[in-house]
Parts: sequence; structure tokens; C-alpha cells
Amino acid sequence: MENKRLINWGFRSWDFGFWGSSFDIRYSSFDIRYLKSKFKLSDFSFLNSTFSFLISTFILSFLFSFQVNAQSLDNYLIQAAENNPGLKSKYSQYLASLERISQPGLPDPELSIGVFIEPMERYMGNQTADYRVMQMFPWFGSIKTQREEAKHMAQAQYQLFLEEKNQLFYQVKTTWYDLHRIKSQIELKQENLEFLKKIESLALTQFQSSTGNGSSPSGTRAMPATTSTSASSGSGMNAMNSSNEAGNSTPSMSIPTSTNGMGSNASGMAGVLEIRLEMKGLENEIALLKSNLRSQTIKFNQLIHREMDAEIAWSSIQNPAFLQVEKMSLLDSIRKNNPMLAMYDEESLAFEQQAKMAKLDGNPMFGLGVNYIPFLPRENDGIDHSMHSMNMVMPMFTMTMPFNRKKIDAKIKEANLLQEAATLNKQQTENLLAMQWANAFRDLEDATATIQLLDEQVELVQQQINLLTTSLSASSESLSSILRSQQRLIDFKVQRLNAITQQYQSLSQLEALSELTLISN
Repeated sequence: MENKRLINWGFRSWDFGFWGSSFDIRYSSFDIRYLKSKFKLSDFSFLNSTFSFLISTFILSFLFSFQVNAQSLDNYLIQAAENNPGLKSKYSQYLASLERISQPGLPDPELSIGVFIEPMERYMGNQTADYRVMQMFPWFGSIKTQREEAKHMAQAQYQLFLEEKNQLFYQVKTTWYDLHRIKSQIELKQENLEFLKKIESLALTQFQSSTGNGSSPSGTRAMPATTSTSASSGSGMNAMNSSNEAGNSTPSMSIPTSTNGMGSNASGMAGVLEIRLEMKGLENEIALLKSNLRSQTIKFNQLIHREMDAEIAWSSIQNPAFLQVEKMSLLDSIRKNNPMLAMYDEESLAFEQQAKMAKLDGNPMFGLGVNYIPFLPRENDGIDHSMHSMNMVMPMFTMTMPFNRKKIDAKIKEANLLQEAATLNKQQTENLLAMQWANAFRDLEDATATIQLLDEQVELVQQQINLLTTSLSASSESLSSILRSQQRLIDFKVQRLNAITQQYQSLSQLEALSELTLISN
């Protein structure tokens, strides 16, 4: 029932009808009817459909496999498939290649008409005109071979369309996860800012108690905050620092290693100013993150082809992703399902048909026709024309003689070399896909190991902060220790967000390579 609700809400209106191996789908947002054009490729039938049918087939797998918290991403993928100009352009090119299938056929018949300005005297009478009709016929199997070549080229164009769709979905997903990473970082920074405000209030209370003065030093002018990019905290964090984007690293304030605590008025006020400097730095970080969020929002909306300032429906992706597919089986799926590999296979078959066509061009073409010659009787020729017709009908036969064998051999060699190039391109693409698969799995495994480590570190640092905060509320514990622990906690949480984002983006890349649905929450 849940999947049915998702379909009705995501696709608006569908009409399904099945008969045999064909089916009829009408999508209300396109107002394009299913084209029931089918053609045979080798030993199987290929079923052509409209753009809406193809896209709906791709999206249905996402709708049935994703969790409820990913519904909004599904909807954005549908919008991208419907509206993205680049994807629609690839589909138009595919439809154009389908039109080439029906183009091969018999040459157009030739009609030749000759009219004599002055009648030519013949035995049968005066010849006034000469009419000829000729139809040429290519060698047996030539038309079929041309159509087979066009079918394979159309299927190769279709695979390019699938690759464009995969890349578009990958860009939409990675941008979507970046948006949520930035938004979650803003929330973490804001929570940290609220925490520092509470610590500031507690520090002010202790400072006033130590001085015996009830006046608040809030009017004291704070020193400018100086920030620097912090290094990764804790062991094992270097792997995640390389994945952080510019502007998203967490600045950390240089904090003195030792203070006199709240025992003196100077050190107490210095602690308050230190907190305020940290707050100023956080406010600047939040402003930078919001600016980055706006730019990523524009990028996301442009991929979907809608207004740049269109509002985005957010969902939660803070839970780590899990992969339930074996590593080597996924590589086998990539080699089996990747559209680029299928495209080179279709190109190779098309060039094979092209070589066959070049051989057929070395055979003669035949032509059959009729020559009709009308005659007019001459006056006083002494012949009685009443007993027979004066017009003449002559069947005709013609044949081409392809003696230029160098041209034919060059065409055959060209097709064979192109077929060899397609085979080598497929091997090269397999190697590149294996490299992308290995890199994606490495990033996924590194992110998973980092998340496990960060979960433990976050728990320990949180316990440390709780102890230091309790100690500060009862005595004069150093503020620097609390600030360092709090900064370390934020660093760990930000790195955890980056690791989770890397998980989802790596899985999205593997989905684009293998045509499988791998993300589950």
C-alpha cells in the first residue's frame, strides 16, 4: 500500500494496459502517446517508447527501494528526468536515430521523357516522343543490411541516453547530499553557539561572584577573533580532511594551554573574552556556510531546470548508509549493465554490418524498365495502319558494373578498423570503470571506518564536557578545557557528517556505474 501511494503521488496519473510483450503508458504531464514502433535487433525484439515511459521505468526502481525519508529526492529525480534540457536532447537524438531505420529501401524509380521538336520519320511513322521508366534493384540483402546497421546505431544512441541519465541522477544526488551536509553543519554550529552562550553566562556569574560586584562586564569591548583552519582531531581523521570542500573546514581558535582559572579577576575576565571570541568565530563560520548553501541550492535547482531560488524540501540523511552487495558481484554487474559498454557493443555490431554492406556494394545493381515510343502516321505513305498499332513498347534491362575494386576494399577495411576501435574502446572503458569502482569502494570503506571511530570519540568527548561543565558550575575549573573539548566535539561531528556524505556519494557513483539501487537507510 505504501508503494502504491508513492506512485500515485509522484507520477500523478498513469494508465497501464498489457498485451503480449507491448504495453501502453500515457503520462499526463507530457501529453505524449506511446509509440508502438518495434524493430528487431539480432535475435530479439527491441521495443521503442516515448521519453516519459523510459524515464518512468528508471524512476520506478528508486520508488520501490528507497525509504520514506528519501521521497523528496525521488521527486527531484523525476523532475530532473522530465525537465533537464541535456537529457531531453539526448533522447531527441535517439528518436532521430530511430528514423534512420526506415530510410533504407529501393532507389526512387526514374522517369525519362524526350520530345522531338521536329517529328523524326520512321518506318512506322513519325516519332514525336520517347518515354522511359526504370527501377533499379540493389543486390540481394543490401536493404536488410542497411536497416540492421541503422538499428544497432540507434541502440548505441539509446545507451548514450542511458549514460546521460545516470550522470544526471548522480549529479542531482551528490548535490542533494552536499546540501544536507552544509545544512547539518549550520545546525551544529548554531547548537555550539547556544552552548557557548550558556558557558558565557555561567562564567560571568562566577566572575561577578569572585569580584563581589554585581555589575556585568558585558560592555567590555571584545578583542577581534583570530581563527585558523584546525587540523583533524584524533587519530585516523586524515582520510576525511581531503574530502572537505573549501569553506567547509572547521576553524579552531588557538586556546592557551594553561590558565589560572577563575581565581583572579584578570583570568576570569580573560576567560569571558575568550568565549566571546569563539562566539564571533562561530558566527562568521555560520555566515560562510549559509553563503555556500545558497550557491549549492542554485546548482541543485539548475540541474532540475527550475527557478534558482525555488524552495527545497529537506529530509534527514544523518544515518550512515549500508551496502548489502558483495564487492566483486557489483563489479560484475557494472561490466554487464553499464551503458557505455553496451554502447560499444552496439557500435561493433553496426560496423560489422557496415563491412557486410561494403561487400554487397561490390556486386552489381539491376534495373528493369519500359521504353514507350509513340508514332504518328505519315500522310500518303501508302501503308494501311488500321490493322495494327503504330506505337512501340520495349522492355528494358540495365546493370551496373562495379569494376573499381579499390574503392570497395577501402570501405571494407574502414569498417573493420572501426569495429576494432570499438572493441578497444570497450576494453579501455572497462578498465576505467574498474578504477572508478575501486575508488568508490575505497572511499566508502574509509568513510565507514571513520564513522565508527568518530562515534566512539564523540561519546568520550561528550562525557568529558559533561564532567568539565559540572566542575565549572561547582568550582573554578579552567574554561579553556571546556572550550577545547567543545571544539573537539564539533570537529568530530562535522567529520562524521562529511563521512556520511561521502558514503552516500560513493554509493551514488556505484549506482550510476552499475544501474543498480544500492542506497538503503
